Amino acid sequence: MDAVQAANSGHPGAPMGLADVAEVLWREVLRHNPADPRWADRDRFVLSNGHGSMLLYAVLHLTGYDVSIDDIKAFRQLHSPTAGHPEFGECPGVETTTGPLGQGFANAVGMALAERLLAETFNRDGFPVVDHRTWVIAGDGCLMEGVSHEAASLAGTLGLGKLICIYDDNGISIDGEVEAWFTEDVPARFEAYGWRVLRDVDGHDGDAVARALAEAAARDDRPTLVCTRTVIGRGAPNKEGSADVHGAALGEDEVAAARQRLNWGSPPFEIPTHLKEEWDCRAAGAARQRDWQDLFDRYRAEHPELAAEFERRMAGELPAGWSGPIDALARQAQDDGAPLETRKSSQQCLGALAETLPELFGGSADLTGSNGTRWKGATDRQYLSYGVREFGMSAMVNGMVLHGGLRPFAGTFLVFMEYARNAVRLAALMKIPSVFVYTHDSVALGEDGPTHQPIEQLTNLRTTPNLAVWRPCDTVESAVAWRSAIDRRDGPSALVFTRQKTECQARDQAAFEAIARGGYVLRTERRSGAPDAVVIATGSEVGLAMAAADALADELDVRVVSMPCVDAFLAQDAGYRDGVLPPALRARVAVEAGHPDYWCKFVGLDGEVVGIDRFGLSAPGGVAMETLGMTVDNVVAAVRRTVQRTS
Repeated sequence: MDAVQAANSGHPGAPMGLADVAEVLWREVLRHNPADPRWADRDRFVLSNGHGSMLLYAVLHLTGYDVSIDDIKAFRQLHSPTAGHPEFGECPGVETTTGPLGQGFANAVGMALAERLLAETFNRDGFPVVDHRTWVIAGDGCLMEGVSHEAASLAGTLGLGKLICIYDDNGISIDGEVEAWFTEDVPARFEAYGWRVLRDVDGHDGDAVARALAEAAARDDRPTLVCTRTVIGRGAPNKEGSADVHGAALGEDEVAAARQRLNWGSPPFEIPTHLKEEWDCRAAGAARQRDWQDLFDRYRAEHPELAAEFERRMAGELPAGWSGPIDALARQAQDDGAPLETRKSSQQCLGALAETLPELFGGSADLTGSNGTRWKGATDRQYLSYGVREFGMSAMVNGMVLHGGLRPFAGTFLVFMEYARNAVRLAALMKIPSVFVYTHDSVALGEDGPTHQPIEQLTNLRTTPNLAVWRPCDTVESAVAWRSAIDRRDGPSALVFTRQKTECQARDQAAFEAIARGGYVLRTERRSGAPDAVVIATGSEVGLAMAAADALADELDVRVVSMPCVDAFLAQDAGYRDGVLPPALRARVAVEAGHPDYWCKFVGLDGEVVGIDRFGLSAPGGVAMETLGMTVDNVVAAVRRTVQRTS
């Protein structure tokens, strides 16, 4: 209440309404060590209704995390770790970035799945070294959002028994009492999903909350929903129970009235010593972790290889020599030169990665065969069919990455990235190495027509900060894309593949080694000095660019630049970039079967983009490409015009 008032900004209602629940959970139930927020076997806690962030910051401070009272005073201020919504990596104890409602819930499902997979892999008789729960608090808004339906349904089907959701059932959202627009029987819905449901728990009765949480944690056969009835803004005598306390400071008069009603005599930000001592969980947390460490040390003595593997994976380190098989695949593909759909190239890459990367875990939103996401020999412990749940799947992948111990990826068609867009954005914001596989990358997918043919999606992805977007042209570039995605530690990658076959491009050793730099000279001009023009292309359109350059060979000297990853290219030093795209060369053409606007910054005012700025059409892939202008003749004509314009 005081922090929100000091900031004159924030959401006091949920933290005040959930305070009684949080006290029981964090002081009596949660298995954690404030001195080591990254302890591998800690319980995970997610505040899905992230607007209630002061609740989380308060319990982190009170239980002994490195969140000072000055941090609390700086709530919502510039560069403060106590941001308006919890941000992963900014504040100790924050497990995931939440705020867009429902995603924290889906992250928690991913965390619970990761716990199960790791337990199945590493636990041995007498040694439950992976044995923790995932707790998530979700409000009415979270459970209205479709992503929570997707994730809850799958969690029930999978029987994720160590997942416990505390439902903050206060009946209020921003617009007021939810009974006008949210009347479904939430407990019945979760029971239909296969969850155990504990109904009508008084969220302001500590004993009732403690009994419910103990019952929830007593069995592991299925996930549990604990329905706690609370009063939003509890303690504010004139505003509690109303939308007035949802998203605005209470005001000085109401704060004073709440202090009197709650019999709280301490000034703002001062906590009596005896309460600090009662809340401090550092000693108990350290004891829990010591007990676990003793167990793990005995585990290491009996299972040294498993222990070393567990530590490596939880540290996020890749195994020695992990890239050997995929590097060999790239070299072999360069030598063989066989045409192949890049989605199948991707599948080959996954098979190579799986040889040395046991933490690889994949899945697809009901498109396994079409996406090529299941590799030969993949077991059910390595692969999951998510069903038609693009958003839930992507948010669960983020949760698995945040949990640690796995390198997950998920696949769907590129056009359906739109369903999962916000999960991709949050992965980029959190700087976590989630991998998103998107196939059927252009109108060349054919007869399914404009509903399935992506146009603007590549631009959407490329304009997302910190997201590495790879669109390879053949198996060689696909292998480099996968290697780069797995090697990346500070952000997600989107790997975009074709449905149709593409030719393997001839490369010299210098070009082969330059692929990882994101953009490189694939076809070098014949004479020394600057070429007459440069054509930039990605994916299947690299073949168009090469054919156009060949068609112009008798009249113009054309350089072809393959640009599988703009992000990687722009990260190179200026000397390299200028060597690939000479600044003085204004005759530039970009070719991609997607919206042309993104490429304007590369071709300038004098150049042209051969792209598609309308929705597609239902026809065989080749016919669709030709009808929408993706032809060698159009590339040739564009090059001629730019040369004439700049000569």
